[in-house]
Amino acid sequence: MPKRKSAKPKHPDPDPNLPLDQQTLIVAPAPGDRAVVLPSGDVVPVPDSWSLLPPGDAGVTRRVKAAGPTWTMKERKGRREFSQGLWADTAQIETAKASMEATRNTPQYAKAKVAAKVRREEKQEEYVEDFHTAVVAFLNFNPVYASIADRFAAAVTQHATPVGSGTVARTQRIPIERRAESAVIAWMRHQTTAYDNMTIARVKGERREVRRQLAAQSRRLLEKYRSGADDAMQYCPLAKALRSQA
Repeated sequence: MPKRKSAKPKHPDPDPNLPLDQQTLIVAPAPGDRAVVLPSGDVVPVPDSWSLLPPGDAGVTRRVKAAGPTWTMKERKGRREFSQGLWADTAQIETAKASMEATRNTPQYAKAKVAAKVRREEKQEEYVEDFHTAVVAFLNFNPVYASIADRFAAAVTQHATPVGSGTVARTQRIPIERRAESAVIAWMRHQTTAYDNMTIARVKGERREVRRQLAAQSRRLLEKYRSGADDAMQYCPLAKALRSQA
């Protein structure tokens, strides 16, 4: 029996009993500079006294939303939605900007910002250590190859853990053990196979199948190191890749 596709989440429609400019809504961009698409699909103009606050300044955005009403403009790309900014009364936006600027010029804000930066750096350092440990655990190399495991884990960790890297290591949706496994396989795909130079047919599922085959190839390679095979490093693309990064 075929699996039913789950319906895409729909944002609430406007209240028909209230003017649109008195409601806080989630909308989508429409053709033209000052029009949006409501969840119902209707295209409506943006109020003349409103302006678009671009995304990027969370502090100002929070204050504009708190003052309300606002229209958050989101654009769907695949399964994800991305913010394209916030429509709100122009005076409301300017007031929020001035308020945020005044707050940021206080000694208390500067002190809090430094403290927050220290906390982020400490958290990042802790995560890097935990991730490195998880990678070593996944590799599970024979003690004969313990130094190789450490170098390998360091290379994967250095590539995968920087903030903003967009790698699987930065997601919180899956356990760290699975993140470590996925990061190792991804690193090997690019460093120990010909994947980056492959010509892959533009057929649905073809790239996924190629990745599956390369992942199986990488896992077979890892098994040599796990078993402690004497010839694991002979003509080994992993050993070669690690030497090139030394």
